[in-house]
Amino acid sequence: MAKTTTPLTNTQIERASPKTKEYTLADGFGLLLRIKPNGRKSWLFNYQRPFTQRRNNLSLGLYPEVSLKTARDYRAEARALLAIGVDPQQHREQASAAARLALEQTFQQIALTWFDVKKTEVTDDYADDIWRSLELHVFPSVGNLPIQQLKAPLVISAIKPLEQKGRLETIKRLCQRINEIMTFATNTGIIDSNPLRGISAAFPKPPKRHLPAIEPADLASLIERINTAPISELTRSCLLWQLHTMVRPTEATGARWDEIDLINRIWTIPPERTKTKRAPHRVPLTDQTTALLNQLQKLSGKRAHLFPGTKRSNESMNPQSPNMALKRMGYGGKLVAHGLRTIASTTLNEAGWEPDLIEAALSHTGTNEVRNAYNRTDYLERRRPLMEFWSNHIEDADAFGRITKTRVVSLKRGVS
Repeated sequence: MAKTTTPLTNTQIERASPKTKEYTLADGFGLLLRIKPNGRKSWLFNYQRPFTQRRNNLSLGLYPEVSLKTARDYRAEARALLAIGVDPQQHREQASAAARLALEQTFQQIALTWFDVKKTEVTDDYADDIWRSLELHVFPSVGNLPIQQLKAPLVISAIKPLEQKGRLETIKRLCQRINEIMTFATNTGIIDSNPLRGISAAFPKPPKRHLPAIEPADLASLIERINTAPISELTRSCLLWQLHTMVRPTEATGARWDEIDLINRIWTIPPERTKTKRAPHRVPLTDQTTALLNQLQKLSGKRAHLFPGTKRSNESMNPQSPNMALKRMGYGGKLVAHGLRTIASTTLNEAGWEPDLIEAALSHTGTNEVRNAYNRTDYLERRRPLMEFWSNHIEDADAFGRITKTRVVSLKRGVS
């Protein structure tokens, strides 16, 4: 007949005195109270491990910090684990490791891992902008918190001051970036779900604003200002290069001589320098852009970049230099370098060119993902006449501007 263990009482535990040697009092079902010679009392759960069948003692804490009732609750939990073949000590170690890892996995650390992937998909300047915005507005408040502890109200309060400053566009971008990080954490198994998915709904939406661009009718005036502005020849050439080629500002300022094929009259921008980073963007060269390259040979032909930086010879011009030049010309708030593409797009659409050719010239991808997957042509040869038309249009506008200016001067002098 099995030996029956009489459960312990609180009085019995309190009166248990230390002896010269360590001893234990049994409560039954594996729960023991260990009393050491120094009077220290602690709870143990003695059990048989599921796979090795060896006996093991699992510490449940000290008495009186862990009461008799609490110790019995711990015993019940351990027995429940054993009932399904789980070693309670291994379960505790795994849970402890998971909790420790959760504390170490701060939002900023996970953001850094996400950023290592993100920066391969965007330009260097855009990557810098992403990380700088997080450093300024997010990390100071929640960067050191475990990502599993982040809740919507906490993050909303962290970026709420930006709303009071009217920086709604910044808030919109931050919400997008925060959600990308949280989605990354979800997909990599760091968190089970994204509790920040709807934080953008806590803020007003910024008004839709297009990048400033002048009307195509003002092209002659723009070219005249570019030609006469007190700016460096490299910056002047860069503005004209971007205007003729219709590329993005960072693609223009980052242009390299080894990307130019003068024999076949093609400029090939490698994937890593394009916005999508999926494929190279080929730009047919016109007579005007070829002439511009011949002029640039004297300025930067011995450097890696068409438009080298002023501080370091191995780096390209700062992408903001054309924008700063446009501001000095009086176009602040009216035109940015990216707006040169808008002028080209509007002009070509009004002239009746095929939308697919215009979109390919601008290196745009359509919203139809299925069509994008199958329609991989860049219409290079069909775009050559389009690019020639655009360059000729710029040249004609320049000539018209010069003639008009000469006539105005003549009229002021009283010459008919």
